[in-house]
Amino acid sequence: MEIQMDNNTRFYEDEEGFVHVPVRVRYADTDKMGIVYYGTYPVYFEIGRSEYMRQKGFTYRTLEEMGFHLVVVRMELKYYNSAEYDDNLTVRTKISEWKSRGLTFQYKIYRDKDIIVEGKTMHICTNSNKKPVIIPKQLQEILRNAV
Repeated sequence: MEIQMDNNTRFYEDEEGFVHVPVRVRYADTDKMGIVYYGTYPVYFEIGRSEYMRQKGFTYRTLEEMGFHLVVVRMELKYYNSAEYDDNLTVRTKISEWKSRGLTFQYKIYRDKDIIVEGKTMHICTNSNKKPVIIPKQLQEILRNAV
């Protein structure tokens, strides 16, 4: 399914359940050698994660308005290739696992058919007092359909 947000940005979900989000490497994303700085990839993960949730009909803003947060408690990255300024990348994101109080997002970042980075982030749901809580029922419904 393809979703067009504006004239230039296209998102779609593939047969494996990954939502594809295009990202163009900005100059500010690179180091002195013109390579994407390693610390930029978690930002790309967040872009993918936010758009994934939006495409599933549940935004982070909605979650926060309900008094909940998804806190990153662990992140894993594996680097395969480098990306450079002005490269067109695709951030592929899906939820690979969820339990009553947390969930795991899986990411694969590609330039054309070349994998650049893959990784995952594990999250715990907390309330506004930063205490772990059970994921809200509205989000649980989306998670059941996503995994």
